[in-house]
Amino acid sequence: MSKSRLAAPFILVLMVIALVAACQPAATPTPVPPTAASADTTAEPAAASGWPDLNGQEIRVAVENAYPPYNYIDTNGDRIGWDYDTFIAICELLNCEPVFVETAWDGMLASLGSGNAGFDVAADGITYTAERDESVDFSQLYQAYDETLLIRDNETRFSTVAELQAMSDYTVGTQTGTTNEITAIKLFGEDHVKSFDDTFGAVVQSLLGGDLDAVVVDRPAAEGYITTQGGMKTLPESLAGIEGLAFAYPTGSQLIHPINAAMSALQASGKWDEIYAKWFEAETPAQATEEAPAVEETEAATVEAPAEATTAVEAATEEATAEATP
Repeated sequence: MSKSRLAAPFILVLMVIALVAACQPAATPTPVPPTAASADTTAEPAAASGWPDLNGQEIRVAVENAYPPYNYIDTNGDRIGWDYDTFIAICELLNCEPVFVETAWDGMLASLGSGNAGFDVAADGITYTAERDESVDFSQLYQAYDETLLIRDNETRFSTVAELQAMSDYTVGTQTGTTNEITAIKLFGEDHVKSFDDTFGAVVQSLLGGDLDAVVVDRPAAEGYITTQGGMKTLPESLAGIEGLAFAYPTGSQLIHPINAAMSALQASGKWDEIYAKWFEAETPAQATEEAPAVEETEAATVEAPAEATTAVEAATEEATAEATP
């Protein structure tokens, strides 16, 4: 699959997501609307369903093991998370063997772009951007989310982004090379931002240790750190509207089609929502109703999102998946 053919539906999806975000308050992170699949699509193993059969091929999946709830090491030393469960389910359909390769974030996308990566696909909650699409290929989008501020749960000096910005002396942490870093610098200025080359866990530890006043982070990851470490909370504001996550591949990867097909099959069968609910919420994505106000930049429009916007999202995701349907 050529990158140019994938980029067009991606950009359309993200443009429509941005339109919806501008018209509505930020919501609890949810999967991108399920992509359309053929009428006979069910989540069955490749041999039984006619889906692509990878003949037991090993699929090397890059993860940090430090980005809950996507991937992390629990107190028992087990490597767990949404990425693990999802790729195990994908490989059950495609007759492949997932091998998870612990990889530092700072070199993950660069090694994919160079063609010399020691893995076949990068998971790790990667945000799709047009700039990244210039050097790597992406799967169909699998989750829509917003960015937030993670703070200590006993923080009393500020309760909004504006109140933090009004402080004369503060430091906001983030991880180098992430979209969170871009958002942090845009909102708070380079003088108030400290970027960490280490894992995101190191940023969180600096917050808990009192070296930082807040951390810019994707909301699902923020909730993951709160669950696994405690002592923190998020601000209800959305920092930069809604963005989309996707798996990243070397340009021209032959795995994009079959993995997209498996993603669609899991969505159609309900297995996708089952895995999502396990790691992101106690209730199903469709039941999530909690809403949060957006930062001033994204709250100019308050009218209800037009019906054609929702239709366009569905049409765009169908187009993105059409190439992946066998």
